Amino acid sequence: MSLPILLSFLNKETSLTIEEAFGQVVRKLRKANNLSQEKLAELSHMDRSFISLLEHGHKQPSLITIFQLAKAFNVSATAIIGAVEEKIHIEKVK
Repeated sequence: MSLPILLSFLNKETSLTIEEAFGQVVRKLRKANNLSQEKLAELSHMDRSFISLLEHGHKQPSLITIFQLAKAFNVSATAIIGAVEEKIHIEKVK
C-alpha cells in the first residue's frame, strides 16, 4: 500500500495525541488489510490486547513494534510514521 493510499484512509478528527494518531493509522491499516486484531497480533508477534491498547492510543509503540507492524502490513516503517506525521499535521492545520 502506497503512502498516498494510506493517507486517504485517515480520518480527520480534532486534537489528537501522537498515540491516538498512531492508533488510528494502525486501525485503518488493519481494516484495509481485512485483519482481525488476533490475526495482526499473530503476524506481528504481539499480544492481541497490546494491539487493542495501541489502536486506542493507550500505549506508545517502540521502534521494534513499529517495524513489526510494518512487516505485518507489508509497508515500510517510514510509511507508517509518515502517515502519523501527516495525521498530526492535518490536525494542527485545522
